[in-house]
Amino acid sequence: MSLVKQLWLAVLVVMTVAFGGSLVLSVLSARHYLQQQLQVKNMDNATALALALTQLDKDPVTMELQVSAQFDVGHYKFIRVTAPDGRVLVERVYEGRLQGAPAWFAALIPIRAQPGTALVQDGWKPYATVTLASHDQYAYQSLWQGTLELLAWFASGAVVVGTLGTLALRLILRPLHDVVAQAQAIAERRFITVDEPRTPELQAVARAMNDTVRRLQTMFAEEAQRLEALRQRVNHDPITGAANRDHFMAQLREVLSGEEYGSHGTLVVVRLTYLNELNARLGRQRADALLQGLAKTLAACCDSGDAEQRVGRLKGGEFGLLCPGEANADARARAVHERLMREWAPSWLAEVPDLFHLAAVNYTRHEPPGDVLARADQALAQAQARGPNHWYATDQAASPALTLPAERWRTLLTEAVQGGRLSLAFYPVVRNDAQRPLHQEGVIRLRMDATGSMLSAGDFMPMAANLNLTAPIDLGVVRLAIEHLRQVEGDVAVNLSAETIADFGFRNQLVQLLQQYPDLCRRLLFEVPEYGVYRQFDAFRDLVRSLKALGCRVGIEHFGQRFANSEQLATLGLDYLKVHPSLVRGLRNNPGNQELLRGLCSMAHALGITVIALGVESRDDLPLLAQLGFDGATGPGI
Repeated sequence: MSLVKQLWLAVLVVMTVAFGGSLVLSVLSARHYLQQQLQVKNMDNATALALALTQLDKDPVTMELQVSAQFDVGHYKFIRVTAPDGRVLVERVYEGRLQGAPAWFAALIPIRAQPGTALVQDGWKPYATVTLASHDQYAYQSLWQGTLELLAWFASGAVVVGTLGTLALRLILRPLHDVVAQAQAIAERRFITVDEPRTPELQAVARAMNDTVRRLQTMFAEEAQRLEALRQRVNHDPITGAANRDHFMAQLREVLSGEEYGSHGTLVVVRLTYLNELNARLGRQRADALLQGLAKTLAACCDSGDAEQRVGRLKGGEFGLLCPGEANADARARAVHERLMREWAPSWLAEVPDLFHLAAVNYTRHEPPGDVLARADQALAQAQARGPNHWYATDQAASPALTLPAERWRTLLTEAVQGGRLSLAFYPVVRNDAQRPLHQEGVIRLRMDATGSMLSAGDFMPMAANLNLTAPIDLGVVRLAIEHLRQVEGDVAVNLSAETIADFGFRNQLVQLLQQYPDLCRRLLFEVPEYGVYRQFDAFRDLVRSLKALGCRVGIEHFGQRFANSEQLATLGLDYLKVHPSLVRGLRNNPGNQELLRGLCSMAHALGITVIALGVESRDDLPLLAQLGFDGATGPGI
């Protein structure tokens, strides 16, 4: 029983005892008073009747008439006149029923008034004895009415006291509710602080819990900063801050194999001319500033494009810009070249006229990374042949399905949602022994036409985001997952788009849909990409609370690119994290990433969060992942 209920029970018991005791005392006091009054009335009436009979003739008829007259007007229970030898000379008895009060009330609170007696004289001799008792139904009626009025007053008082007590309890227990909410949040792996109440006992509890939460938040913040510093050191170039070659190549391999990216994209490569000569001519500090400016400008090219674009330093003076979903290499090369010539090159061309060359090449899904880089080298040679600071691009023919105009895409996606052309492909997420599944991950597919050709999410979801159609598609994915859960055992995870989580209308529709299947919610998992979480953090936090209130589990996928913000996870109550494939691929030969992921797993486990590796290329990697602290894995090797 909750503390609030116990307090209310105590209040009710105290009020019941107090009011009940007062009621009993009042009723008994009134009964005693009425009983005394009846006894006095009996004695007075008996004396008056005896005096009247003494003055009358002693014939039976006269005496009976006198007794009848007294009985009819006096409200008596009985009047009896007996001779000295015990003979009854005259007797009148009331034969009606009790009126004005319930019979059970009279039986519960009996009124026992003594009958009145008096002697009837005949001269100097006693003639008879008069015994009478007044009727007590009027006493019961008066006592019953008084009891009802008292109960009414008590009921009114109880309502008033209950109302005031409710307000007082709400005021008193408000800090307790905050403490309880904080305890529940901690149980749900959400660490929040509350205002300290004025009540000393609750203040001590709240202060202790707040101190615990602050220590945990500080610990997580420090660990997150350490991991972010380690990530920068392991995966980024120390001079420019761009991804180093290993990390950039891991991202390139992920883009070429991952289905969440488009089937086509563009790789832009910028190569500085004669870096060693630049170091000698400009000096190391100014050469470093030149490299930093180039990396910063290339990174700025990502801000207006796809959120998954990446910049990396491939070697010395060579930088790569990865543009998933951008099929027009010529347009991308021209845009990047114009930005470099506008924002970066003017500061250096006076000293270094032959500054750089730029090349852009298309790639397609499942193309070997070496082939893409080889074509990029050839394109750089073509750019160099054109002269200083020139660019060159090679476009490959894109799939016809990916070159549709925007309105055709809108029609296609709308019909897909309404016409049942969306489907889910399921991939296993296993534990560390590869035989025990954690859940299945449902990946969206779109059937283009009657021939059955299918598009993965990376082929059409970027266009759906541009057309503001992600919400109906995500809702359709949830319906497909629910239908799948109704037919099979186990758990299913589905992805929600980063653009959808801030859509309040979508959230309401999603909650209404899930409320229809309360038994399936505990088997349904939702995950959102990391960049979408931090872009709409408040909306994501509200979404997490709504979904977890229904029994669903929530996680973040492609986690690990923003460790600096990881301390915010302590306020979410997440169930799992899926680590970005670029940190997992080639892990056996990357001790820096091993240390990074070991720290991540430790931090997540301290919050009660399951950690899953994405992009696992071989089952032979599972023992190493288990040693680092991973709870599960998925990828092409699984």
